[in-house]
Formats: sequence, C-alpha cells, structure tokens
Amino acid sequence: MSDKQVKISYKPLWKLLIDREMSKTDLRKKTQIAPSTFTKMNNDQQVSLDVLVRICAELECGLDDIVQIESVK
Repeated sequence: MSDKQVKISYKPLWKLLIDREMSKTDLRKKTQIAPSTFTKMNNDQQVSLDVLVRICAELECGLDDIVQIESVK
C-alpha cells in the first residue's frame, strides 16, 4: 500500500457557487447537508461521497467541477 496522502480542496465548488450567484447556505439547504459537513468542507476536510454526489446532482455538474485533489509527499 502506498504512503501517499492526498489533499482535498473545494475551491472549485466555491468558485462555481459564485459564478451561479448561489450562496453556500442556499446550497446546503437545497441538498439537506448538515452545517457541520459544510464546516468540514470550508476547512478542506474529507466528506462522504454521498454528500459530493448530492451537490453534483443539485448543480448538474461532475465531481471534478467541485473538488480538486492534490498528492502530498
């Protein structure tokens, strides 16, 4: 098994929300995601795939439109 770690960033999601003139609160309410989960996302922490899929479904986009993954050495 590899010792590589990854860093997750939700910057693409925040930019997409700005482009669509939607607030984080609006998205959270529409997707019924817990405030604590959004706090994790604001801190670039991992959240469940289910959460990301709900966001993609609401915004009609792909995972690569909302998440950026980088390898950390």
